[in-house]
Amino acid sequence: MGLNLPENAESPQQREILDALPALIFLERVGKIVFANAEARQRMGVTLEDWLPRPVEEVLWGLFPGTVETPAPVQGVPGGSPFHATLPALDGHLFPVEGTYSVLHPELRIAVIVAQVTGRERAPKLRLLEDVLSSIPEAVAIVHESHILYTNPAFSRIFGFTAEEMTGADLGKFIVPETRQHENGMLERSVEQDGHASLETVRLNKKGELIDVAVAAAPLRVNGARVGFIFTFRDIGERKQVEAKLQHDAMHDLLTGLPNRALFLDRLKLALNRRSRRRDQSCGVFFLDLDHFKEINDTLGHAAGDVVLGTVADRLRTALRPQDTAARLGGDEFAILVESILCVADLDLLAGRILREMDRPFEIFGHTVQVGASIGVAMAGPDHVAPELILRDADFAMYRAKQEGGGRFEIFDKSLKLQATNQQERERDLRQALDKREFEVWYQPIFRLQSGKLEGFESRLRWRHEDGLVGSFDELLAVAEETGLSITIGRETIESVCRKLRSWSQSMPQSDLTLTVNLTQRQFFHPDMLAQLKRTLAVTRANPEQILFEISETTLNENPETAAVILQRLLDCNVRVAMDDFGSTLAPLAYLERMPIDVVKLHPRLSASAVAAGRGLAIVESLIHLGHTLGVQVVAQGIETVEQLDALTRMGCELGQGPLLSLTLEASQAQELCQRGFWTPPSRY
Repeated sequence: MGLNLPENAESPQQREILDALPALIFLERVGKIVFANAEARQRMGVTLEDWLPRPVEEVLWGLFPGTVETPAPVQGVPGGSPFHATLPALDGHLFPVEGTYSVLHPELRIAVIVAQVTGRERAPKLRLLEDVLSSIPEAVAIVHESHILYTNPAFSRIFGFTAEEMTGADLGKFIVPETRQHENGMLERSVEQDGHASLETVRLNKKGELIDVAVAAAPLRVNGARVGFIFTFRDIGERKQVEAKLQHDAMHDLLTGLPNRALFLDRLKLALNRRSRRRDQSCGVFFLDLDHFKEINDTLGHAAGDVVLGTVADRLRTALRPQDTAARLGGDEFAILVESILCVADLDLLAGRILREMDRPFEIFGHTVQVGASIGVAMAGPDHVAPELILRDADFAMYRAKQEGGGRFEIFDKSLKLQATNQQERERDLRQALDKREFEVWYQPIFRLQSGKLEGFESRLRWRHEDGLVGSFDELLAVAEETGLSITIGRETIESVCRKLRSWSQSMPQSDLTLTVNLTQRQFFHPDMLAQLKRTLAVTRANPEQILFEISETTLNENPETAAVILQRLLDCNVRVAMDDFGSTLAPLAYLERMPIDVVKLHPRLSASAVAAGRGLAIVESLIHLGHTLGVQVVAQGIETVEQLDALTRMGCELGQGPLLSLTLEASQAQELCQRGFWTPPSRY
């Protein structure tokens, strides 16, 4: 085939000599292998007729520096340098070889390469290494100058390529083009600095699909010199899917699939930032609360309520533009972010469209129900520097829509802003009073009307200002309930009452006085309320049978089924329960049969009706008689006159409280009354 051999290999006789040698012999000219002897050709799977000159790096992968001895058949070749390399065959096999590389003519760049396949004494170690690499679950690729020398079976399983397809391939073709330069540079720097590198990224498989992998790279060293790299790849697609789902669930409402409060606030923050850069466009927030959701839960059950919430979410998606965001904040409260608007009129149109969607009947489990909604709208302004501020204003506007009867929307304006400012001032006063511990527990006595004997006290909060004046806490009660501070206030009040009860029991061992504590709606339904009560009773060692929790009709109406369960658990703690303002409506009459209630406290208006003629008097008599029939104690509240006291006593009302009997007392005054034990009537009585 006219090989261009060096002078000592031009004749057929010389080629025959080289072919007869048991070593692998290669002749190189100007960087190309121009001849390979019979042993080398047999290993490579080629014939002499098929041979074409090929670059050295294609024939012998990685002439790695080594310390091997020169093979015996060609000992004495001058200038030989030992090496390690890999010889690839056409059938995909790779043969580790070692030998010497000798330059014959430096000017002509002629060299002879003499090698042999790694000896049998090393084969068991190589087989063991092959078995280890085949058994590990991570994909392994051994690379020299970007060319793959070896891949294990896991590589084929993850990426879809066979070992034959990968041998000699460029590892870079698996890297997504957009990240190739960045990833290569980062891996090289990490290996240089730390001796290893790792990252989580994506790679292309045989089908051209992106798969999530964790990549680790480490240098491949032979006799101390770095000759390549070892890469491992771990398929993390399943883990990424789980993480993505967890992240989605963490930022979305599971029932409706809408963004939750955290994601909504994040998007609102971005919208406010964009608005600050583009003054020609603004954004707005809607706060939506369903009007009759509670009735659906109470009559059709919570499963029906869940269907309503899902349908509301679907209708909001229909009413909004693709760039708008609807979110469920919790319960039956939703929020909407509207971007790229020019004026409030844009918000008016959308609010009307949403209300029409909410007014359409809902078909739930064969029932047709009306839900409706109240919406508060706030357009971003200069003072909305944080997402919570504009959401708060929209919430305040929604509350006004509720007060106006619901089924409507209100836009936050200057008048509402003034009200919101007053609300903020009251909230600030409340927080300052809490920080300075300016609240005190006072006590309004409750007496037996027939005998005047002291029965107990109803605890009431008073606010002692810095100037010493004492005011009612009632003006801040609504703010405390809205902000959730009523939970903290209520917990501290219960602790104070229990400690006072324990103190009185120690100073008056014969005392069986009852102390009444009012529970707000938030306190009553708070998930930690019962556990906190048990801890307080254990710490203070107060007698639970002397504690009476007072719950309003409104609280019981909020969720009667849950309320009944909580009442029973309160009774399991050996405390008693009273229903406040009994008789203000006829609804609580059913609760006396369904709920474990020990005491009913008549609405103060009924005490005034006790001295009136007609229906008012008949109602009072009937309620007192009903209480006796059901074995429930009746307490008349707000007794102001002697005539009321006489009338209630004649009707058989057992207990009473009010200005006529006693004003609300400080703790020291209540202690003195405990020592006396009886009501002192006015001189005219």
